[in-house]
Amino acid sequence: MAKRRKQGEGTLRLRKDGRWEGRIVVGYDDKGLPITKNVTAKTKTECATKLETLKEQYGKPTEKINSEMPFGEWIDFWYQTYCKHTIRVTTQVEYENRIYKHIIPEIGKIPLNKLTQSDIQQFYARTKSSGRKINTEIYGTGLSDRVIRAIHANCRSALEKAVQEGLIRVNPAIGCKLPPKKSREMRVLTQNEVVRFLNRAKEEGYYELFLLELGTGMRRGEILALKWSDLNFTTGELRINKQITAMHGELFISEPKTKASIRSVILPPSLLKILFEYKKNVESEWIFPSPLDSTKPRHPSAVRKRLQLILKRAGCPKVRFHDLRHTFATMALENGMDVKTLSSTIGHVSSATTIDIYSHITDTMQRQAAAKIDRQIGGTEAEIPQAKKLTRQNTDSAPIEPYKPKVRKSGTGCVTMINDHLYEGRYTPTNAYGKRESHNIYAKTKEECEEKLAAMIVQVKAEIKAEKDRLKMMNKSFADQTQ
Repeated sequence: MAKRRKQGEGTLRLRKDGRWEGRIVVGYDDKGLPITKNVTAKTKTECATKLETLKEQYGKPTEKINSEMPFGEWIDFWYQTYCKHTIRVTTQVEYENRIYKHIIPEIGKIPLNKLTQSDIQQFYARTKSSGRKINTEIYGTGLSDRVIRAIHANCRSALEKAVQEGLIRVNPAIGCKLPPKKSREMRVLTQNEVVRFLNRAKEEGYYELFLLELGTGMRRGEILALKWSDLNFTTGELRINKQITAMHGELFISEPKTKASIRSVILPPSLLKILFEYKKNVESEWIFPSPLDSTKPRHPSAVRKRLQLILKRAGCPKVRFHDLRHTFATMALENGMDVKTLSSTIGHVSSATTIDIYSHITDTMQRQAAAKIDRQIGGTEAEIPQAKKLTRQNTDSAPIEPYKPKVRKSGTGCVTMINDHLYEGRYTPTNAYGKRESHNIYAKTKEECEEKLAAMIVQVKAEIKAEKDRLKMMNKSFADQTQ
């Protein structure tokens, strides 16, 4: 068991780049929040020596870490000192939102040694009913079960560290009743829907991207981070070793989700041939560059919006990008791919994860294997169970009419899907002063958005007419006075 360093001695850790990092609290700012400093070295011994020098340089910080300090100050200290430097940038944003927008404002003033399980449980109850800070008109006033469970994870980890440091005796977060863990419903496309979807994607210029996705099951960030240097056309090997994440409107390149996500897959010759022809028209290092700037990869949100548009125009049900990954995995299992191969192909940590997610297929595979063994060894006529296909029956075999875009009449505005739960209606008329001005409304569904937009247009037109009449009367009055 690794020896735990005492409070005030700082922390030592081995970074991913192979260097050692030492970090220590050197003081506190005006708000009582900790100020940290760090040193790096090639070896642990050298790093520990540098850390001691750093401690002597700054001296012992003001003694504020104690059992009576407010819980808000402790969880901030825990995050800044023990947690922040160990997680990805995108994860840091999620942690900070939960800690500084929800946890600290609600229970941050309670002394650490007086925080009880009842305090925490009541906090979760308030958060469930009225914890949402923004977009309450769209999603309601309460936070989702997933966010509440994430808040609990932060509280429990911070308090567990306080127990280890000897600040409190027991962790009050242990034993709190939490909302049930719910996984999102898995929806996959049928074979007929896949064909229609890809045909429509070809018309939209997204054929190669979605064909590669349905042939490999990559995560969205992984497929958008691919460069031509990652693909070997001779061997068919595609190396997956990075991902694209979007945050605050900017794109970041980072390592994949887990070590198992760094992997290679072998593409079939037919897919290689399609990508080889596609490469002739792409002047970028990225396999799927941005249409606006070929030096940058395609934006994840743009791909999500285009996916929904293609699904709608192809007459397919609405599914997430991640459901295309599920579609690949389900079809692979149904067509005989073993679980171990599938697990390594899609980048799961272990085969157990794959079995758990796709139990609807793997359970049937196990029963089939048992029946075959019974037939061969036991000499019985055991019936081999049929696979329970998650994909729906292909009852939609009728020919699909080509998509014909609907042309909106002039003066009726436009409706745009912002995300899976939000539509925007926009009306941009010329006002009474001859200038264009935009008016926007938002709704959860397209139908509701159309109704709100129509009502808004009537109101705006009436306001413009009233203003024009007022200006006309003013001009007439001014003309009468000057005569």
